[in-house]
Amino acid sequence: MKAVILAGGLGTRISEETHLRPKPMIEIGGHPILWHIMKMYSSHGVNDFVICCGYKGYIIKEYFANYFLHMSDVTFDMQNNKMEVHERHAEPWKVTLVDTGEDTMTGGRLKRVARYLQDEDAFCFTYGDGVADVDISEAIRFHQQHGKLATVTAVLPPGRYGALDREGDRVAGFTEKPRGDGGWINGGFFVLSPKVISLIDNDQTSWEAAPLNQLAQSDQLMAYEHSGFWQPMDTLREKNLLEDLWQSGSAPWKSW
Repeated sequence: MKAVILAGGLGTRISEETHLRPKPMIEIGGHPILWHIMKMYSSHGVNDFVICCGYKGYIIKEYFANYFLHMSDVTFDMQNNKMEVHERHAEPWKVTLVDTGEDTMTGGRLKRVARYLQDEDAFCFTYGDGVADVDISEAIRFHQQHGKLATVTAVLPPGRYGALDREGDRVAGFTEKPRGDGGWINGGFFVLSPKVISLIDNDQTSWEAAPLNQLAQSDQLMAYEHSGFWQPMDTLREKNLLEDLWQSGSAPWKSW
């Protein structure tokens, strides 16, 4: 199975980092968050990726062009113009990098990579700026069992503010940023049939608008509930949160 990852947006809410590189290339623990997302999928046996590039996409291409070299022990024989690779530590990934335009919306980016998906029964689809400990294998099984065209992972978002534990007017304690208000939201991890691409009109189509609504209205969209860890990286504060979790040695999304 293939995984399509959106990696072309501007990332304006984290401009402290994205003025230099595309958002998926912002590093957590010395690796781009895109690498973390791919490692998540790879741990569930998904090793064939289609990356939808856009803003500063050349940086993503250069990263993967050099990835094998960076992950291997190498001897350069300058006199004889030879390079010898001794040990290879790179993952068994196949990565297709597609320029889907700087101003293209999320649905339009998916439509632009349709030719790489036409022979698939189903494929994974996600954003290049968030991590979770979602059981991708189970989400795929869920999708295959219900037989509909689309599965969205439903998550409970992390709370933004701490809450007061009250007993009448007395404050008994504090709860640090409890999870959401009980409302499930789109967690951004999809399993889709290639047939859904026909619902996308053009580059200006947002995947989250008309296509998803049409799937829901035609009873072709199912929700796979994930109540565990889920965290987007929309702001510098969230980037620092993920970095702290990684440095703690117990990053919840690290399943490899």
